[in-house]
Amino acid sequence: MLPTPVGPVSVLARDGVVVAAGFCADPKEQFDRLPAALRELPLVEGDLGDAAQAVRDYLDGELDALDRVPVTQPGTPTRQRLYTALRSVPAGTTVSYGTLAEMAGLPRTAARAAGSACAQNLIAPFVPCHRVLPTTGGFGGYYYGVPVKEWLLAHERRG
Repeated sequence: MLPTPVGPVSVLARDGVVVAAGFCADPKEQFDRLPAALRELPLVEGDLGDAAQAVRDYLDGELDALDRVPVTQPGTPTRQRLYTALRSVPAGTTVSYGTLAEMAGLPRTAARAAGSACAQNLIAPFVPCHRVLPTTGGFGGYYYGVPVKEWLLAHERRG
């Protein structure tokens, strides 16, 4: 668990690759979201070296620090393309769900698929679903609460 201005970030990894992360004090919350096959593997929690340093660097203003951390999470090939597209959205910018779909090679009308990928993202903020906003305005939802999403976006704009 790593402290941040909007609450602790818990990170779980396997063989140096982040498999779960999010804004919660108890890593068990992240563990419980993992698929059964991953829950059966030996996972490491706590200060995970490069991943922890990347979080600290991100908080210190090095906004692309999270991009250097290897991550993996389950999903269909389409879902994987959406997660890859999410990681390509630069810090300090936002995209709509339709734009994210297009970035993943899907039609703009696949905005729901993009929203579903964001909702099921196990590795926030390393896979930055907070950078996706609805075209109707506002911040939309965020698994860890809209105030966390607002803080992340403001932090990246200040960066």
